[in-house]
Amino acid sequence: MKKSFSSLNLIQYAVGYVFITAGAMKLLSNELSSTFMNLPLPAPELVMYVVAILEILCGILVLINKEVKKATIPLLVIMIAAILLVKIPILHTGFIHFAFAARLDIVMLVLLYILYNSHHK
Repeated sequence: MKKSFSSLNLIQYAVGYVFITAGAMKLLSNELSSTFMNLPLPAPELVMYVVAILEILCGILVLINKEVKKATIPLLVIMIAAILLVKIPILHTGFIHFAFAARLDIVMLVLLYILYNSHHK
């Protein structure tokens, strides 16, 4: 039997891909990890590793359609924290600059919200 492909599947694949690659880059990119170290966080290196592992694991769960509702919760928290810690501080440079810099974060929040509400477990 052939399984049908839906818009929700496409959202899951896109969200999974974004978070798996984001988590991997936090672990592999010196530039990204140094940016993370400059954030106003306690123990930024530990937080970076926790965030990276959560992004990879939750991204995989979303990608393979397992525990999607539960997996979206830490990803939503990560995206809200990213907006508050990284994007909001650049508002002083102008709203358009902020809107451009935050575009992926905002789209990911919307897609995570859709995934969270579409899974009823």
